[in-house]
Amino acid sequence: MPADFLTALERQRYQTLPADLREEDLQASCWLTPADQQLVAQQRRDTNRLGFAVQLGVLRLLGYLPPEWYRQVPDSLVQFVARQLEIDPALFQAYGEREATLTEHLRVLLNHLQVRRWQPVLDAPWLEAWLVERALEHDNERLLLTLALGHLRQHGILRPGIVELERLVGALSERTQAETYRRLLALLTPEVVTQLDALLVVEPALGLCRHTWLHQPPTSSSATSILQTLGKLAYLDQLGVPGWQADELHPNRQKRLAHTARNKTNQVLQRFAPAKRYPLLVAACREAYRDLTDTVLKMMDEHWEHAVARARRALQDDQLAHARAKDQALRTLGQAIGLVMDEEHVPDEVLREQIYAQVPREQLQAALTAVADFARPARHSYLDYLLPVAARLNTLLGRLLQQIVFEQAFAGDDFADALILIKELHTGQRRKLPEDAATAFIPASWRAFVFDQTGRAQRVRYGLCVLATLRERLRAGDVVVNASRKYASLDTYLLSPAEWARQRPDLLAQLGSAQRLDERLQEVEAQLPLLEQLLAQGQDIRLDEDGELVVTPLRAEELSPEVEQLRALLSASLPRAELTEVLVEVDQWTGFSAELTGLDQTTPRAPEHQALLYAALLANACHISLREMAQSTGLDYQSLCWVAANYLREDTLKRATTRLVNHQHRQWLARHWGGGTLSSSDGQRFPVSGKIRNARAIPRYFGYGQGLTFYTHTADHYAQFGSRAISSTTRDATYVLDEVLGNETDVVIVEHATDTHGYTDLIFGLFDLLGLQYSPRLRDIGDQKLCRIRGRELSYPGLHFTGHVQPGYIEARLEDLLRIAGSFKLGYVTASLFIGKLQAYPRQHNLTYVLQQYGRLIKTNFILRYLLSQPLRRKIHAQLNKGERLHALRVFLWFGGDGLIRRKQEEAQQEVVGALNLVTNLVVLWNTVYLQQVVQTLRAEGVAVRDEDLARLSPARYEHINRLGKYTFPSQVEVEPNGLRSLRKPLETA
Repeated sequence: MPADFLTALERQRYQTLPADLREEDLQASCWLTPADQQLVAQQRRDTNRLGFAVQLGVLRLLGYLPPEWYRQVPDSLVQFVARQLEIDPALFQAYGEREATLTEHLRVLLNHLQVRRWQPVLDAPWLEAWLVERALEHDNERLLLTLALGHLRQHGILRPGIVELERLVGALSERTQAETYRRLLALLTPEVVTQLDALLVVEPALGLCRHTWLHQPPTSSSATSILQTLGKLAYLDQLGVPGWQADELHPNRQKRLAHTARNKTNQVLQRFAPAKRYPLLVAACREAYRDLTDTVLKMMDEHWEHAVARARRALQDDQLAHARAKDQALRTLGQAIGLVMDEEHVPDEVLREQIYAQVPREQLQAALTAVADFARPARHSYLDYLLPVAARLNTLLGRLLQQIVFEQAFAGDDFADALILIKELHTGQRRKLPEDAATAFIPASWRAFVFDQTGRAQRVRYGLCVLATLRERLRAGDVVVNASRKYASLDTYLLSPAEWARQRPDLLAQLGSAQRLDERLQEVEAQLPLLEQLLAQGQDIRLDEDGELVVTPLRAEELSPEVEQLRALLSASLPRAELTEVLVEVDQWTGFSAELTGLDQTTPRAPEHQALLYAALLANACHISLREMAQSTGLDYQSLCWVAANYLREDTLKRATTRLVNHQHRQWLARHWGGGTLSSSDGQRFPVSGKIRNARAIPRYFGYGQGLTFYTHTADHYAQFGSRAISSTTRDATYVLDEVLGNETDVVIVEHATDTHGYTDLIFGLFDLLGLQYSPRLRDIGDQKLCRIRGRELSYPGLHFTGHVQPGYIEARLEDLLRIAGSFKLGYVTASLFIGKLQAYPRQHNLTYVLQQYGRLIKTNFILRYLLSQPLRRKIHAQLNKGERLHALRVFLWFGGDGLIRRKQEEAQQEVVGALNLVTNLVVLWNTVYLQQVVQTLRAEGVAVRDEDLARLSPARYEHINRLGKYTFPSQVEVEPNGLRSLRKPLETA
């Protein structure tokens, strides 16, 4: 049945003209071209001319005419149009009195704009078919509605009422499900169906069903965990999962189906109809195979890394002990030799007696033994200290080669033969290492370790060398695993050439001009003369006596007394509130908790469900244990655990956050802070407790411990639309694009800022290819390297033109760059995965090189604009400061559990990050709404509050919020006759 997914407020927003229009909207939609002016002039009387022009602007603005639209038009739009026509705006009040005039004007305008009316019988089928394809890529209903509106505009169709489109989009779920099942029918043979059903049956030996077993994440990189993960891969191989063909389904669709299946119990999946159950299980198995392959390769990498670290420590300890023993032996022997040399006081006949008297025989013997050890070749390499664990490492390598297919992307030596040899030794096809074993791949640093004195390779040591080489070549991309995501061949991440040719026209319309290279070259050439003039002025941007570029740091703008007074009034006027009250009140405004849906929608909710949901959310966001939350609230602990596990998931938290971000985007005060087109991202580091696989050590932040980074994306009106947990040693630039591209809120990001460590040449190039502006804050900008353009003389004293850009090389491979951008746009690959892959190559891939070339051109262009525009520098600085203020708010909220992250699974960490992001947005929205109320009250009381001062306010405040709850102090505590409380029974404690 068609679903209505919009709220009443959202529906009204689609059907009415906004009361406040930005200047940019008016310029884009209501500016009258010469052709418009000529058509307007043909209308009789000023009233009709003005109304005709206003109707034209409304059509361009909305792509739709709301009922009685002429009663809703804001004064700003009428005045903007009236000024162009030099007509009194008051005349518009008389427009609309004759329905026939409105109808005739609309007919003329539709012809002028080359737009026709919506025809349900003709248009609904093809739009629905197009939307089904989009729904296979994205399942967000609001996003699909936005895409439908854009598609109708693109085809010149005046959209129908929003309710009709809402019902059309709401019905897509069933159509998409049926289409998914149809595309998988060829795969769903009786044998496969039987195997899929068996996944949901509990196996006594395991104590759980295979579906749950497959998706249990490992908590460490131990040998046992690696073998268990390889066992899961072997099970999926037995099912034939690698051979299951589902290429007709978009990768995003498969990921979403798999995510849904992972979060459903076997009982829930068994109750689904076959058309829904089997696609979920097929996708879950296919994605599990890729995930497990990535996981086991990463675990092997970490296991080897830990083994090498222990070997290096053992070598260091041994060398230290060796040095101490050497010093002691030399002192002992020196003392004995001193007696031998003392011929005057120690005669020969008593020499031995005197030596043993001063140096005991046992001590002298130990010194001689130590000297003999010094004479033998010392172990100066950590490799020798790997031998105690070599058997375990070789066993893991053999199992890995038996389970996973490794393909050679670099065929410059005989390493492929070495992998085959190790696999044969592990499976018993060979018993000994042959004399002609492949050895050309062995690096010089390993040869002394692997070969004995006769020049023959030793089996155990040879296996260690193969494992180390495999690890390095996987990282470098010289060895690929096409069943993996992270280690697959680079071309598999992108749209196939055939698919790119089919999608190219639509994608180029989304990505922008295909002539961007010439445009960027012209921009660089145009800016150099301007910079020359700026340097000649010798002000904030100048050359020093040595001819070096000097950029004066930005001074903090001093706040006027009026702003200081306004801030004080606001702080004094905001009501004090409990954090729990903020959560409940914002839910009453937005209904965000409706997005926190359970895994099983058929299970009846307990009467206290809403309180449990709120408590679980705050526990996750504030890092309070569920047991402590249950004690503080009086809620049942088991019920609280069940709600947290079933309702607080990454997808539900993201949907709830989207609703809050959209609500913040519509607040009139938020528009004074930004229009939602600029965003920034930055990392916030948190220490961890215990052994957590993805935690890393950075002494500067974590001392002797380890930690994680919460990487958060913030819009310019303080809404945080994305956040994720990442390794603290991974460069921020790897993840900067993910949330910008994955943003499904009403916020339309066109420009993004980061701090200096957030950028690379690759990032500059990718942002531009995607039609976005990347604007990092650059420290030490005088040392930044600009690029000369081959064939064009572009340079200036004081600027370091040390690199080169070859336009011809970029032009020849521009199609590859556009295909990368198109693959990102359609979600075929996440930006972080692709960027991480490119950055891992020690030898540059040709795509890496051309992307860097293009990125250097874009960076050169940006640096010139950055130098020329102080407002740009201030804008970037101000936006990053907003993120810092929100970091402080997040620290205020993150007060439980000693501030230490204890979640070991990455999925559980992401749930914590999502909950913290959600509650941060709750506080920001609550503050914004009440700041608006305070400003309106002050103005009503006659206090002058200037619009320009509102931009200096911030909703990232928390001094008026009580996060700790309230304590009660009873006058008397009930006790037993012995004067003490009664003890708990052991069963109650359990």
